[in-house]
Amino acid sequence: MKRTTAILLAALLSALLISGCSQSGEGEKASISGEVKISGSSTVYPVTMAIAEEFSRLYPDVTVSVQSTGTGGGFKNFFIPGLVDINDASRKIKQSELEAARENGIEPVEFLIGYDALTVIVNRENDWIDCLSFEELKKIWGPEATGKVTRWSDVNASWPDEEMHLYGPTSSSGTFDFFTEHVIGEAGAHRQDYHGTEEDNTIIAAVERDRYAMGYLGLAYYLENKDNVKAVKIKNPETGVCVEPSIETGQSGEYPLARPLFIYVSKESLKKPAVREFVKFYLENLDSGIVEEVGYVPVSKEVKEQNLKKLNEILKELGVE
Repeated sequence: MKRTTAILLAALLSALLISGCSQSGEGEKASISGEVKISGSSTVYPVTMAIAEEFSRLYPDVTVSVQSTGTGGGFKNFFIPGLVDINDASRKIKQSELEAARENGIEPVEFLIGYDALTVIVNRENDWIDCLSFEELKKIWGPEATGKVTRWSDVNASWPDEEMHLYGPTSSSGTFDFFTEHVIGEAGAHRQDYHGTEEDNTIIAAVERDRYAMGYLGLAYYLENKDNVKAVKIKNPETGVCVEPSIETGQSGEYPLARPLFIYVSKESLKKPAVREFVKFYLENLDSGIVEEVGYVPVSKEVKEQNLKKLNEILKELGVE
């Protein structure tokens, strides 16, 4: 009887110890507080917001603030001055930005988080455009078009003799940088007489209400509004095939305007528990369906593992594993 009692007491004690450990672990997670500040790309913004929402459920005491400022605007006005911990980017950091950050004591750490298919949109009543070549896009959006190519018929005589109304991102946007480099063929080369904005939903709204409008933005914003605007197929210059923007064509490489997406983390910020946990959570969930649900192409398992390995090596270097 005494032996049975002793066994029961031992089991009870063991259960209490396990329970205590479990509660301690939960308490440790809940005890993490602070703020994670993020700026940058409007393209990456929906991914980061989706990750932040999931993260906040686990860490309610951590405030995650995300600003959509454009890639370049985020680097220049927030990340390089040390005002934020992370910058979303729809292009790689420029050498000039990297040097400016380092001069200010900021060491950017790059993580590839997915891929986008930059999308050209027109009004759903536009019945004269189904596919555009790079040459036609350059004729519409190139710097030589300023004040000269102002009507649809200026591009193609068979198109309506109506004024074009063009909408796109500003020069502080990574989308602008990618478009000018890959479509126009020169970084920053772009017509001046268009409506520039950092609000992708503004581009959607403008094209939706105007039959003679055109714009370009990230795939996620198009997919969210595909019943309201029409995506233009882009002719692949290598195959000559007109390809529709989608997660699948971006993943396969068929779509000629597919591009990588990044987050840049300040190395020093990783010393903060809140930032450290957020970045780890972000990278661990790149293949959880969040990126694809938002409307972008997820990274491979190999890239995910490379990201986490890089993070762990940096944390070890900082002594905050």
